[in-house]
Amino acid sequence: MVESYHIGFNDAHGATVALLPGDPARVETIARELDNPRFVAQNREFTTWLGETHGTSVLVMSTGIGGPSAAIAAEELYAVGVRTFIRIGTCGGMAERVHAGDLVIAQAAIRAEGTSREYAPIEYPAAADFDVTNALVTAAKSLGLAHHVGVVHCKDSFYGQHEPSRMPVARELEAKWEAWLRLGTLASEMESAALFTVANALGARAGCVLSTVWNQERRRLGLDADEVHDTGDAIRCAVGAVRWL
Repeated sequence: MVESYHIGFNDAHGATVALLPGDPARVETIARELDNPRFVAQNREFTTWLGETHGTSVLVMSTGIGGPSAAIAAEELYAVGVRTFIRIGTCGGMAERVHAGDLVIAQAAIRAEGTSREYAPIEYPAAADFDVTNALVTAAKSLGLAHHVGVVHCKDSFYGQHEPSRMPVARELEAKWEAWLRLGTLASEMESAALFTVANALGARAGCVLSTVWNQERRRLGLDADEVHDTGDAIRCAVGAVRWL
């Protein structure tokens, strides 16, 4: 029986699919969207529950903030039998058309972080699995949820994004941000690039659905400055995607 070091449980669960929020506080909420939800383990940032949907066992496990812990989560979940990962997270909108509360389904992520560089040369794209992405899009459409599909920006420093002018590398940060905007990047978050790259390195599949908390570019342009912290639509989309898969 395989035992994991960080996530705190073995391969007795029988699940091949995992839903991955960052925040441990969201795990139970997500698990209760499944049938027969029950607690599995808690260690460090990794809180885990197990449930079922349509006869399929599904793990729900938090990854904490950032690429390093997301990579550990993927590695150890893979070691105990998981082969499909779906991140359920939050993001800040970048493209003007992305409003607070909208879903962003990531096809690929800009690797502006460090974890994925331990797995692949920087030229290798951090791309989501097509079938998982298609299931997320299908679920969003069937539920009538406002959503966007495309590239997201994945970073290591939250404050490097939100307060770049006070950083010693301000000019580099600001120039790259402008480039990402001109390239049509939808939103910014902190885990997808590591998850996609690790999954591809392992031969697993991964997807990502994000709930937009706000859009700093809309605020900068003098447009609406709403904030939405409810992740219910992203949860319903991810659970729906498992059913489609």
